Amino acid sequence: MLKIKKMLVSQPKPTSEKSPYFDIASKYNVQIDFKPFIKVEGLSLQEFRAQRIEVLDFTAVIFTAKTAIDHFFRLCDEMRITIPETMKYFCVSEKIALYLQKFIKYRKRKVFFPATETSKVEELLPQIKRHADEKYLYAVSDVCKDSFITTLQENNINCTKAIFYKTVSAEFSKDEAFDYDMLVFFSPEGINSLLKNFPNYEQGETIIAALGSKTAQAVTNANLRLDIAAGTPQVPSMTGAIEAFFKENKVNKK
Repeated sequence: MLKIKKMLVSQPKPTSEKSPYFDIASKYNVQIDFKPFIKVEGLSLQEFRAQRIEVLDFTAVIFTAKTAIDHFFRLCDEMRITIPETMKYFCVSEKIALYLQKFIKYRKRKVFFPATETSKVEELLPQIKRHADEKYLYAVSDVCKDSFITTLQENNINCTKAIFYKTVSAEFSKDEAFDYDMLVFFSPEGINSLLKNFPNYEQGETIIAALGSKTAQAVTNANLRLDIAAGTPQVPSMTGAIEAFFKENKVNKK
């Protein structure tokens, strides 16, 4: 039998009352607080220019997130750049493609997205290959990996990665209580934020849950103990993994 009174989930509070987190809180009599450990900030004009990238040198842009679109057009405005009507946009999903309507006149002949809604950037490869003569700008965050760029280069596609926004640690106030029995993480950056906010953090009996292999590896690399691994074929969701752990360990059973 295990006692867990307070849990911290490193995500914004769910907007729906039907969230499984609320079911867990009620079923197991656990107080669940929601607080992101990381936040997104746009690059400053000076930071962007340090990359020595000229937006108008490119004929197409690849977007994987609405945040990338926001900061792309924000920085273009700050640089007083007018994006030509001939610019093409390649988006990982129709939802992200439609978001472009905030900034451009939406025309299907210059906006491309996969037929499926997997939101995987690899799904864009066939369409990009059909427009192989374009010069692509890949608008990303500072934590984006280079694997897709490598794939494009292997297919003789001219593409350059450009960082438009970055992930930074959210700060905890010095007088803020951090007395949780369980911490739930969704990215390696969340683990980095924990150690930045609490350099002398000692896990002790605190339960740590992580979603995905990279987050799990970050827990191990930080010399912390991983108690709950979510994002596996057996337990794909975090809430499912938490509930399975609670049942197995008879959490808060009298």
